[in-house]
Amino acid sequence: MEVFHSIKDLVATRGSGYSNLLVRRPMQITVFCIGFAVLLMFLICNYPSPFRVSTISNYFNGVSTKEKHESTLESILRNASMENNTVIITNLNDAWAEPGSIFDVFRESFRIGNETQRFLNHLVVINWDQKAQVRCQAVHPHCYQIESKSENATSKEAFFMTKDYLHIVWKKIEFLGLVLELGYSFIFTDTDVMWLRNPFKHFQEDADFQTSCDYFTGNSSDLNNAPNTGFSYVKSNEKTIWLYKFWFNSSKLYPNLHDQDAFNMIKIHPNISSMNLKIRFLSTTYFGGFCRPSDDFNQVCTMHANCCVGLDNKVNDLKILLQDWKNYMALPQIEKQQSHRSWTVPQLCRTSFQRMHQRHNKR
Repeated sequence: MEVFHSIKDLVATRGSGYSNLLVRRPMQITVFCIGFAVLLMFLICNYPSPFRVSTISNYFNGVSTKEKHESTLESILRNASMENNTVIITNLNDAWAEPGSIFDVFRESFRIGNETQRFLNHLVVINWDQKAQVRCQAVHPHCYQIESKSENATSKEAFFMTKDYLHIVWKKIEFLGLVLELGYSFIFTDTDVMWLRNPFKHFQEDADFQTSCDYFTGNSSDLNNAPNTGFSYVKSNEKTIWLYKFWFNSSKLYPNLHDQDAFNMIKIHPNISSMNLKIRFLSTTYFGGFCRPSDDFNQVCTMHANCCVGLDNKVNDLKILLQDWKNYMALPQIEKQQSHRSWTVPQLCRTSFQRMHQRHNKR
């Protein structure tokens, strides 16, 4: 009995050991698997493989970078803004920023215009490349560089309707939509628009979107007007934010059109009328250009080097235009009122534009 008892005890003891072993082994396997999984994740996240996907940390880094750029933009807009959250925006690349080029002529127009110099304080210059940004910062307080994947395409002169030209104009529409979303109304002005008088006096208070014209029918509500969106006044509201998204997306529908021609197509779209969006067209009496110059020096606010091809041609004719304006401003007040002066431009611009049309008609 005593031996049997000892064997029983021995079996019981072994049974207890087996039982403990069965409990410990799954736990060891589980801990090993967890450790191996952690090690594997560490290696995947840190191994420099070309097939590596973005990690969560990378995602948040990307968001913070975007937020940083928006914060910089908001700061510039805030510093440049008028009391009613309105800014003036133009865009620039290296070719147009060269000393003696369009940007210098553009800024001079503000200085010699009739009570227009103060608007330079509210001008935000959007730069497409680093060289333009550096030059802008040397002469102007409110400069913002848009990051571009193809800086070579945005730094040189973008000839009309080339791939580089289309890239810039559609990127511009996307950017202006962002400005509206940030709560800022704006006047967008091409850099080849000369500012000669205060334009705000001629904007309609109840309009959402107002744009200049190459050719004006005489009726500001007439959708048959030929818009030139190189000078536009846009109020920030839900309707205009929607418009700019709709406009930008139209680039997919009209891939071979630039932004202005695409707008000319969508202005009659049923979606725009259903949004009760008030579009108004600005008279060429006040907002003229080389297509149709303003014929009254006593009323003109802006003059645009439209219907013109070539940077050198624009610079040449705009300098002549500013001299015409200086000659007018030098007159005594009585002579100004009685004056029936006319512009001596376009000159080179007329020739270049006629040649472009001749080449187009031969195709």
